[in-house]
Amino acid sequence: MNAILRSVLATMLLVVLTGAGAAQPGKRTYRIGVLTEAWAANHPTVEGLRAGLFDLGFEEGRDVTYDVRFTQGDTKALPAAATALLATGVDVIFTCSEAATLAAKAATSKLPIVFTLISDPVASGIVESRARPSGNLTGISNLAAASALSRMRAAAAELGLEIVSRSISELSHMNALLAEIKRGDALIAPDTSSLDIAAAILDASLAARIPAMFPSSLWVGHGGLVSYGPDYHAQGTQAARLVAKILRGSRPQDLPVEGAAKIDLVVNLKTANHLGISVPRKVLLRADAMRR
Repeated sequence: MNAILRSVLATMLLVVLTGAGAAQPGKRTYRIGVLTEAWAANHPTVEGLRAGLFDLGFEEGRDVTYDVRFTQGDTKALPAAATALLATGVDVIFTCSEAATLAAKAATSKLPIVFTLISDPVASGIVESRARPSGNLTGISNLAAASALSRMRAAAAELGLEIVSRSISELSHMNALLAEIKRGDALIAPDTSSLDIAAAILDASLAARIPAMFPSSLWVGHGGLVSYGPDYHAQGTQAARLVAKILRGSRPQDLPVEGAAKIDLVVNLKTANHLGISVPRKVLLRADAMRR
């Protein structure tokens, strides 16, 4: 190869390499704000979002960064946390729970918001319809019925049971109510992070050896007897697809609200033994997972 040919090839190679690198500086890193009343930044739904976006090609630190604001069960702190997120210049807000979503919605009518852990976003006034959300919000509904309590009452009546519901606004009130439970009772934990109610119900259940049902397998993993509901982590992963579409140019109002794709019945056999409960075979056959 003579000197002239080597010079030409070197020049061509330089042009190709320069051209290949020229497209990179235009690529930006997106900022995702997370608003939740969870008790830690690594809530399973948030971890599901991270995993889902990574699988879709959004590498943390290179393509996206996360600013997670969690209020440790304090619903009243959510509005200020939402305002603080907006001040950082995030590109999209990801919310977990109805209260967090309403706080984000009140803070901005322009910035895209993707929500999770909401039973009925239409009844809650978050979107106008699931098919055409309108505004700046879309997300994942966990498909829980708004009339769940009335349905539980109807089912309980057929079984000869009594449903006793109580509204709780203070920690002392919750502790007093839990102190009243006795053998023969059972507890149903709500799907909320406020006042850390589910954790308190879990502790009371194990201490008093009475059964408790939870809305997510997260609590069965911590020793709860049984759960039936959408998987928190899976909801985050599912919502990641909506976030990715928004980051790539789609508008929230053009993305229909989705129903949670993964609903699980999970039973903890070790806890059942601790409580002295024999789990019916038909429940075991229907369970999606069992903890031993």
